[in-house]
Parts: sequence; C-alpha cells; structure tokens
Amino acid sequence: MRGLDYTPVRMDPGPAREKAKEVSSRLLEMTGVKGKVTEPGPRVSRCYEYGDDLFSTTHPWSVYGLTDEQVDTGMANLRKALKENGWTITKDGKANSKAQSPEIYAENKAEQFAMNVTALKHEGPDTMLNFSVVSACYRAASASALDGEY
Repeated sequence: MRGLDYTPVRMDPGPAREKAKEVSSRLLEMTGVKGKVTEPGPRVSRCYEYGDDLFSTTHPWSVYGLTDEQVDTGMANLRKALKENGWTITKDGKANSKAQSPEIYAENKAEQFAMNVTALKHEGPDTMLNFSVVSACYRAASASALDGEY
C-alpha cells in the first residue's frame, strides 16, 4: 500500500459531499457568469490504494446556456480569482483534444481540493464551462461507513 503525503481529515461522506458543493459554489461565483447549472451532486469514491476507510469526493458539473463571450469572461474572471483565493494554477492552456478548448487546472492545498475547467464554445445551447472538482482523501469512521456510498 502506498502512503499519502498528508494526513487525511476525519470526515464522513455526507459532510464531505457538502464541502465539495461549497467549493464548487465558490468556483461558480468566481466565474462571475450566470447560466443554468447541472444538478447532480458530488459522488464518493474509495481511495483503496491508501486504505479501505479512505475516500474522496468528485463533483463534475457545468454552467451552460452561455454565450461564447460569457465563457471567455468566466475563464478570465476565474483565472484572476483563483490566484486571489488560495488556488495555484497548474495548467492554463488548451485541451489535448481535436477542439483544443481552453482549460485550466488548479489546486488548493489548504482546502485539499483540485479542479479543472474546460471552456466549450460554439456549441449553441451547450456552450458552457465544464468543471470537475476533486477532494483529497478523507478518513471515514470505518470502512463499513462507506458501504453503499456512491
């Protein structure tokens, strides 16, 4: 079993999901754009490689129904706000895809979260900012506390 370079915070899945939602909400605020936001909430995944009582949250979401200009504004606002709010941008460039859409990767070591956002433009009603927000591993009360979690 590999070791982590940090001590996992003790947290159960419910509060961990709420924390992921809070981080995602702050990221949305940082974009400064208004649109429709996808509904599914954060999911739980076990960090089996580190221990059977460890898990992380992943929150994929999008703000859509935007114009190309809103997408550009949202990315520019986010770039600036991330730096002002304890995030370190680890990549700011183009996706390795045919479309080569702009994307930003960032991490916040104090919050123990990482995120990436891709700007999907020229997509009509699907023009959006597509986010993925991932937490570090948390330690549950027990491995069985994670049974049935998704």
